[in-house]
Amino acid sequence: MNALFPKETDAAETRVAASPESVASITGLGLSVVVESGIGTGVGWQDADYKEAGATIAKDRTELFSTAGLVVCVRAPDPASIGSIQSGSMYAGFLDPFNRSDLVHAFANAGVSAMSMEMVPRTTRAQKLDALSSQHSIAGYYMVILAAERLGKALPMMATPSGVIQPARVLVIGAGVAGLQAIATAKRLGARIEAFDTRPAVKEQVESLGAKFIEIDLGESGEIEGGYAKELTPEQVAKQQEGMTKALERSDIVITTAALFGRPAPVVITDAMLERMKPGSLVVDYAVATGGNVEGSVMGDEVIRHGVRIVGLENYPGRVAFDASRMYANNIAGLIQVLFDKESGSLVLNREDDIVAGCLITHGGEIVNERIRAHLAQTT
Repeated sequence: MNALFPKETDAAETRVAASPESVASITGLGLSVVVESGIGTGVGWQDADYKEAGATIAKDRTELFSTAGLVVCVRAPDPASIGSIQSGSMYAGFLDPFNRSDLVHAFANAGVSAMSMEMVPRTTRAQKLDALSSQHSIAGYYMVILAAERLGKALPMMATPSGVIQPARVLVIGAGVAGLQAIATAKRLGARIEAFDTRPAVKEQVESLGAKFIEIDLGESGEIEGGYAKELTPEQVAKQQEGMTKALERSDIVITTAALFGRPAPVVITDAMLERMKPGSLVVDYAVATGGNVEGSVMGDEVIRHGVRIVGLENYPGRVAFDASRMYANNIAGLIQVLFDKESGSLVLNREDDIVAGCLITHGGEIVNERIRAHLAQTT
């Protein structure tokens, strides 16, 4: 059985699913790896690098899909091209299965066993496969660097002959993986940082990174399975917005990372709150792809409202494509290690395995993931 890594077809996707390092890891198991010619050119990996790692370089994309036992991408292919993947084979990549029912049905109809990297369980055993966390971490770093470049002010305190420059104030909303990495990056750059999250349990993590945790009494809140924040009631949202307004007023940079897995992102900064912010301040909306945390943010663009710049770029991890690709490729290599059966020397879907059971969406022509099946039943 061979594993195929084709080039990404989405023009907005700069990451790739295989690195020379990950190819060497996979071929070391005794598996054959085929990569489409030119897959890594955009991040500095040449075909010769993959070949040296043990991969076969191929150019005929249609033939590749029809013979591969496992197809791996970053983003899912166009639904129309899924029919090119042979029935009974496997697929792995980011599928966004809660929002892309067309992809889910296309994989089921094609008889492809599709695995969603978003659905990998957040357990100790699955840490090597946690592609969401690896990409959120890269994004958290990049958003602060992006904000620092756009702000037009220095982040650290500086004592100069011309006077003292006060440190920039950074507010991070949402202390998940992306938020915590944003805090750590802003701290290294010398900013003064505050952070808020609806989960009181993350206060210790926030403070350990050098930020002040903003405490707002929301009543009962917390997290659901997988570490994601619970959805707030309208009353809790109002309390949160009221409590954050003062922090927004004194902030130069705001990074929003509040996300609800499988659901639209909550609006945590309204237009009225933006109006209270300092002209020249800046907000980076990480959740813009799922509706946005900031009222008025625009997917793939930067807009100014009330003198505040709102950045809503697409694919933040892809802006650091080399390291994001390297980390994702290692996540995929970890998945292949879970699928690899030593006795047969091939990849086997063991549906009793908790990792496989968590991320397997379609199999044998059916939608087998209970969460996705239930969600689709509610939305159709």
